[in-house]
Amino acid sequence: MGQKISLKIKPKLIIDVEDCFGEKSMYGCRITVIKRTVNDDIIKEFAKEKYHEIKPCDRLKDGQEFIINEENSYGIPEGFCEWAWADIRRDLLTLAYGGLIPHMKNEKSNIVGCTDWFRPVYFKIERVE
Repeated sequence: MGQKISLKIKPKLIIDVEDCFGEKSMYGCRITVIKRTVNDDIIKEFAKEKYHEIKPCDRLKDGQEFIINEENSYGIPEGFCEWAWADIRRDLLTLAYGGLIPHMKNEKSNIVGCTDWFRPVYFKIERVE
């Protein structure tokens, strides 16, 4: 007949960061739009002709800043692109929960981007303490 399968499932741990570090459980973060770009070469090679004149993302502007913190429940800031939010959220929460990015000069920051690779937007995320 069938083979019996046994699964070992580890319980999900919920850790209060304040208990671990003796500090705030979450920090605020600043998101800055560094650069909006267009990859014309990739567009011309792979996209249909009607997209060949595509412009940089018009949802955001270079230099634009957004803050996430307790006041906005660490949620998507007003005016921020939902698709870009989905792309950067993991890295943002790493910094908000006190994590460090070891390859960065300022380990309390990171450079991330949205995954619209025809016209990507690059962001700088900084923990605000």
